Amino acid sequence: MNLLELSQTIRRLRQERGMTVEQLAQRSAFSKGFISQVENFRLSPSLKALNRIAEALGVELKTLFESESGKAQYVFGTTDDGLELQRDNSAEHGMRYLALAGGLSGRRLDPFAVEYRAGAAPRDFLAHETEEFFVLISGRVRFYVYSDATFQELGPGGTVYLKANIPHRVELVTGVPEAKALIVYSEVEGSANG
Repeated sequence: MNLLELSQTIRRLRQERGMTVEQLAQRSAFSKGFISQVENFRLSPSLKALNRIAEALGVELKTLFESESGKAQYVFGTTDDGLELQRDNSAEHGMRYLALAGGLSGRRLDPFAVEYRAGAAPRDFLAHETEEFFVLISGRVRFYVYSDATFQELGPGGTVYLKANIPHRVELVTGVPEAKALIVYSEVEGSANG
């Protein structure tokens, strides 16, 4: 199981129990921010942390690792028909995440189609424990790395490769109503997926 599947299982179990992120945080003795980072696949929690989360959810630890997606060896799709995920309040920032390989468990890459829409609140810089490969499919964006002073304007076909834990954000170029990108995240280094 990879980090995306684990994070979505935790979120699904929390929501099935009618719990908020804050309630899960309180019951597991973690901060709300920590639980949010886990559910948004921003970090890979330790086994000890996962055990506390499982206990707070009222399930056995092994339940967090049970996949609903079966044993498929491949999956076909398009960049328009992925599984829509909420990540880091993406909707309020005019973003839509579509997981493109959600039906394939045990994978080492997590591909997403991400759509950006004009008129939304700007996003803060974020970093994550995985490497990232970004390909702009349509539109024009500014890809910021570390600060607002360091950016590259990208058009269709523009790419960025980031090592893990590098703060970055994406913003539409002024006057551009929308853009779409393919983003591929690596497996968290040192994790045993599958």
